[in-house]
Amino acid sequence: MHVCVIGAGVVGLATAYSLQQAGHQVTVVDRAAQAAAGASGGNGAQLSYAYVQPLAEPGIWKQLPKLLLAADSPLKFRLQADPQQWSWGLQFLGACNATTSAASTQALLNLAAESRQVFEAMLARESLDCDHHTPGKLVLYPTQAALDSAARQVALQAQLGGPAQQVVDAAAVARLEPALGHYAPRMAGAIYTPSESAVDCRKLCEQLARLLAQRGARFCYFTTVEGYEVQGGTITALHSNQGRITADHFVLASGWESAAQARRLGLHVPVYPLKGYSITVDAAHTPAAAPRISVTDTTRKVVFARIGERLRVAGMVEIVGRNQQIDASKIASLQQSTREVFPDLPLGAEVQPWTGMRPATPTGLPITGRKQGGPANLWLQTGHGALGLTLAFGSAQRLAQQMEKV
Repeated sequence: MHVCVIGAGVVGLATAYSLQQAGHQVTVVDRAAQAAAGASGGNGAQLSYAYVQPLAEPGIWKQLPKLLLAADSPLKFRLQADPQQWSWGLQFLGACNATTSAASTQALLNLAAESRQVFEAMLARESLDCDHHTPGKLVLYPTQAALDSAARQVALQAQLGGPAQQVVDAAAVARLEPALGHYAPRMAGAIYTPSESAVDCRKLCEQLARLLAQRGARFCYFTTVEGYEVQGGTITALHSNQGRITADHFVLASGWESAAQARRLGLHVPVYPLKGYSITVDAAHTPAAAPRISVTDTTRKVVFARIGERLRVAGMVEIVGRNQQIDASKIASLQQSTREVFPDLPLGAEVQPWTGMRPATPTGLPITGRKQGGPANLWLQTGHGALGLTLAFGSAQRLAQQMEKV
């Protein structure tokens, strides 16, 4: 079969790879000039196979006043004159309960485990150079109450079959990661997961795109989807600024823009953009000042991941609409967080500022497969939120398996 994948981020490319491996002809369409031009280009670089707690969790209700009003909140919700945001927000708040959170955690753990297996098998098979390594991860908590709450989540995930994790105190944090020696005493402790990995998502996407093209995939960059030709409940062609594109099946993997694309076909897809930021810092000249272990600081909602001789610093969750401009104050905040957590790491003039729009569902669970009421040959592959890199290859395998049954 010939499958057209709309979107050249990590989710779209992983899907294209799985479909090509299954023997299908693949065309990849993206409005940008290259792969990973959206949320995949500068993400947090962490493969969070164990730490999958969805954003929608019961504690959000206590934080709601700060989310709506505080200017410096790392998790910010600003109401817009946008029916999609209101609808998504109400569904999100409805999912902020213990029962839904536990169910979402179980589903995400299962998908993450599957994704890890598929991704690591692909890396072994293809030998891609994308700065992949397994340094482990420390998730830092500022108070004993917060650490105790995290310990309960660890216990839940252990019952659900999640990877091994340890609750460690501040002294152990400093021993595990000496670069945190200045900062660890300000923490109550951390959750340590030895098996967690990191990878440069942009390099991964670039190499996947190159590999796919070498094996016969067609790439249509600078291509904007303008509409669809539908006959008898089936898409017969995609209309774009570059002309008409035909295929047997179409996969909508265009991130946060998938919702607008689906509306062209009369479908409601509950995906809304979560805006995030990152900087990339050169650590080549002061390697001991940057962490080897990946770090998530829950106080600042900032993650730190070593990729080669660089440190990726990413954070912020803004539910603020579709503005894709870089806010200089957010970049300054990431720089300040880096100085406070890793004070011996010099920040040069060029820190490679970036912002991206992560496609999220209210529950945090991605949408993979066909949607009732939609064209029979339309497949959705979207809504992965901040876990797109982590979940991409598991979602890709699931979609390829579903398509085989058609």
